[in-house]
Amino acid sequence: MSEKQNVSNGSVKSLVESLLFVADEPVALGDLARALGVSTQVVAEAVETLAREYAQRGLRIQRVNGRVQMITAPEAAPVIERFLGLETSTRLSQAALETLAIIAYRQPITRPEIEAIRGVSSDGVIRTLLARGLIEEQGRLDTPGRPILYGTTFEFLRCFGLESLEDLPPLEEG
Repeated sequence: MSEKQNVSNGSVKSLVESLLFVADEPVALGDLARALGVSTQVVAEAVETLAREYAQRGLRIQRVNGRVQMITAPEAAPVIERFLGLETSTRLSQAALETLAIIAYRQPITRPEIEAIRGVSSDGVIRTLLARGLIEEQGRLDTPGRPILYGTTFEFLRCFGLESLEDLPPLEEG
């Protein structure tokens, strides 16, 4: 589109909603702003409004690192799976859940840091979490050996019914 479309503030929310509906992956706020010819702040406000409006409905807005995605409400998952004929996904092992919790709360984090916390090798568990799309590589640490930094994904948020990492329960001290 060579010409920027003039968009009124009243229609920004509606257009953001439309763009999120057709997007097949998380979208950067800046990309939405460019598509609409408005500022990122205007888009962020529209996303916030949509998130509030969806809070008690069948849709949610997930937000991570300046990217957003429209998803179905986590509590609707069993009905949606049954409607679509999907098998219930297999559960994660205790080791996988433990490793995933460490990554979620300490991200970005390296495998050696995870293993120092757990006290055991985490190679297999990390491979499983990567294969399931619950974690992803987020870069490399600038130290000898350049270890991979891991963090959670949008799929992690979806699976655990979270809109953002801020929704994680607080860690208990002790």
